[in-house]
Amino acid sequence: MTETTAVTLRPLGQSSLSVSPLGLGCWQFSRGSGIVGRYWSNLKDADILDIVRVSLEGGMNWVDTAEIYGGGKSEEALAHALDQLQQDGSLHAKPLIATKWWPMLRTAKSISSTIDERLTCLGGRSIDLYQIHQPFSLSSIASEMKAMAGLVKDGKIRYAGVSNYSAQQMVEAHRILQQYGLTLVSNQVKYNLLHRKIDENGTMEAAKELGISIIAYSPLQQGILTGRFHKDPSQIRAVSRMRRMQSGLDEKSLARSKPLIDLLSVLAEKYGVTPGQIALNWLIHVHGDTVVAIPGASKVRHAEENIGAMSFQLVRDELEQLNEASWAALK
Repeated sequence: MTETTAVTLRPLGQSSLSVSPLGLGCWQFSRGSGIVGRYWSNLKDADILDIVRVSLEGGMNWVDTAEIYGGGKSEEALAHALDQLQQDGSLHAKPLIATKWWPMLRTAKSISSTIDERLTCLGGRSIDLYQIHQPFSLSSIASEMKAMAGLVKDGKIRYAGVSNYSAQQMVEAHRILQQYGLTLVSNQVKYNLLHRKIDENGTMEAAKELGISIIAYSPLQQGILTGRFHKDPSQIRAVSRMRRMQSGLDEKSLARSKPLIDLLSVLAEKYGVTPGQIALNWLIHVHGDTVVAIPGASKVRHAEENIGAMSFQLVRDELEQLNEASWAALK
């Protein structure tokens, strides 16, 4: 039986949850289903099991999924993999679980009325962190936080978080939860070396001030920070036009980010790791314990690379070099 790799845990917000700096993002387990899930192909059960096993045995102790990921398919696939690990007698079958409620065209009442469906999809496992996936719904933040507080009181969830909230929305959610004796634990947002809007719009500053964790999704900017598109531009042809526009895969953007990729490569050679692992390591250390990230993995080698990013730590000078190169790439 494989022993867990030693990884230093950190607090998630002002909660009692202690998490590894990287958790497993599970969007890719959507079975290719639904509007959001179609982004990914339908992974086989055996592949999902291997990805989950390698991630958890490698030191990750939490997973992040969502209702909208295939309309519960991701949650079910994750639960099935964890069931198998449990049957195999694995010591890693009980990670902390984060999932999300989808708010579009719904009211806060749906938070309470659909929670049992979430629990069922997760195989009866408890939800450690329940998040509002987007700030856009038919109800106010106050109504949604009241519903979330009710779920905590009823023992349906342990803690409440949000996703894609602005600084102002995040602060409001935190303030309202405090009225119920709770705190907002986290805000899940896009954040990486090539996407740093939260550093400019006050979200990062407010999170630090209030003790709210930032959960970074898309930590490798759709693969650009691995350096593979700079190394072999022909790979860009296989990427959809929409993804190219969203991710900065055009010629001008790639030229601008090349010095950053070159620096990632230099540091990767020094540490005997990959450029992507350097990018992830920067993300989870540059702001102390404030930022944790949820890289996905559609292949076992992706999972192995993710956990390897927690096996070393860049020194402060290197973090600052990357910081400067990052801002230069974004000008």
